[in-house]
Amino acid sequence: MENQWTSGLGSCTEDVETACLTFFCPCVTFGRIADIADEGRTGCKRCGVFYGLICFVVALPCLFSCTYRTKIRSIFGLPESPASDCLTHCFCECCALCQEYRELKNRGVDPSIGWEGNVQRMMAAPMSQRMMG
Repeated sequence: MENQWTSGLGSCTEDVETACLTFFCPCVTFGRIADIADEGRTGCKRCGVFYGLICFVVALPCLFSCTYRTKIRSIFGLPESPASDCLTHCFCECCALCQEYRELKNRGVDPSIGWEGNVQRMMAAPMSQRMMG
């Protein structure tokens, strides 16, 4: 059974900070999303730089970024909507990146601290809890 997206594709005003970051520097937003989706294997900076190069050389970053939308959907069991991942990124690149970033945040992941930061945060949480009895 598929879950639903926690926010809509056009709900950029739900997180104005991310919307502004994505509008002015989509490579940062994409790098953060990719770092989480790849479980830290590729790194935020590497993916962000690669995204930026694709923007300048090929001018179609959607061909690369749509694959990460597919990964995010797979992680959370989300439907491929409102259109295919490729079409969503080709026609609504900034909105798609914002939605994916919000989805991670809404599901308890902080893309701004990267994969390693989230792993450390999760590992520290049980240590701070004490058993009473």
